[in-house]
This record gives sequence, C-alpha cells and structure tokens, in this order.
Amino acid sequence: MITHILYRNMSQRVVFKLINNAEVADKKIIDLRQKLEEVKKIKVQEKIKHLTFENETLSVKVQQARNELIRLEIMNGKNQYPIPGKIITKALDAPPLKTDVQKEQIQKENKKKEKEPAKKLKENSNEINSTVVDVRKLDFRIGKIIDINKHPDADSLYVEKIDCGEGKPRTVVSGLVNHVPIEEMQNRIVMVLCNLKPVKMRGITSEGMVMCASSPDKVEVLIPPSEAIPGDLVICEGYPREPEAQLNPKKKIFETCAPDLKTNDDKVACYKDNPLIVPGKGAVTAPTLKSVSVK
Repeated sequence: MITHILYRNMSQRVVFKLINNAEVADKKIIDLRQKLEEVKKIKVQEKIKHLTFENETLSVKVQQARNELIRLEIMNGKNQYPIPGKIITKALDAPPLKTDVQKEQIQKENKKKEKEPAKKLKENSNEINSTVVDVRKLDFRIGKIIDINKHPDADSLYVEKIDCGEGKPRTVVSGLVNHVPIEEMQNRIVMVLCNLKPVKMRGITSEGMVMCASSPDKVEVLIPPSEAIPGDLVICEGYPREPEAQLNPKKKIFETCAPDLKTNDDKVACYKDNPLIVPGKGAVTAPTLKSVSVK
C-alpha cells in the first residue's frame, strides 16, 4: 500500500514537471518567434536603406554625366536651350485662308518671329528648374590642391590650383592665409563649390570656393572622407543633385542656402541637418568645430 502511494506521488511530480517544461518550451518558442520577426524587420529596413543608397548613387552618376555633357557643350560654344513643348495655337483651329493678303500677312509675322533676339531663348533656358532654391542647385565636388601660393597683391589671400577631376585644374582664390598655414594646404583634399560665377579677386579670376567650417574665432577647412578622390560628387541626403551649370549672382542661390549650411554636434557638414556625403565613402566633416556655419 505504501509503495503504491509513493509510486502515485512520484507519477504526479513527473506529470507536473512535464507540464511545467512544456509551458517553458512554449514561452521560449514565442520569444524566438518574436525575435525572428524583429530580425526580419531589421533585414527589410537594411535592404530598403541599401537600395535607396544605390538609387542615390546611380542618380549622382547620371547627373555627373549630364553635367559633363553640358560643360563640354558650353566649352565648344553651344548654347543651352529648353526642350520646346507641344505648342497649340489658335491658328490650328482657324478657317482656311481665303485671300493672298492674309497669306502675306502670316508670312510677315513668321519672319518677325524668326528675328527675335536669342536672348529670350537663353532667359527661358535659365528658367528651367529655377523654382526650387536649395542645396541641390549647388555643385559641390571633391578636389585636391596641387599648387598654392600667396596672392601677389593681397596678404590675406591664397591662390590655389585645384584638381576637381575635370582634366584642367581650377584657379581658386581663398582668404585663408590668417587661418591655415600654407604647408597644411599643400596637396590637401578639399570640398569645392564649383558652379559659382568666376570672379576676379585682386586681378586673379577665382573659379570656385574651398568650403570651410567657420566660427567668429576660428576657420577650419572641411575634411572629405578618406577614400574620396578628385572629381567625386558630394550629395546631400534627401536632396537629389540638380546643380545649375553656373549660379546666377542675381538669384542669390548660395546666399539663400548659406544659413542652413552648418556642422552638427558630430562635426558633420549638413544642410538643414541632412549630411553632405560622398556616396559609398562617407561624410564631409570639420576637424573640431561643432554647430557652426559652413561657407
């Protein structure tokens, strides 16, 4: 009898243990399923991010090819005009001309139109995509300073030759003599604003601007990512590149963008808190300055 009772108690303990183990196993399975779902979400987000980055990279390459084509056409004296749209005039719905006088009048009007100044065509061309004024209109590129000297007629200015991957170096005049020693500027990789209108500075034409982080007390030349090379395009996340061939000073595009060009708390150069990056290589940063203007 005692043996039977002991056996029964032991059987009950085994059953309880099995039930408890089953409950623990069920909880672990639920936890594993939740973790699996979280991993799936992370992987999907990573894939979306990767595809988005690839799309931006391809867009940059297309824009780079387009800009190079425009540059070559301009160098060869070809004007840039807008693609004409489909024009429908009232003349299409007009009744047939009935007299020679009407025909002669139409011919005179057509000849008059043909003699209109080409200036109007250029103005129309400049109006393409001109409604949006933000960082996408700025042509930031990576360059390398291959030669630098002090300006012969200005103690505070450097005259630099910068290779921006265009086959011919740009001449850039920078007011950095009092901020950066000349030996630190030699052979330096920099970010250059390339579509400013060329302007003479004390007799020497400057064809761009070396971008810097600037506070009231200090100016630092921005540092591109370590793998960047001359000719690399700089993009701003969220703003697909649509740079003007050359900025019109009257439109003040750079001046409009300038207040939103700053370094963040991580010293990364940004436009409206969106990083300036070289696709696939990294962000453009300042050596030490945080939350200051980029200019």
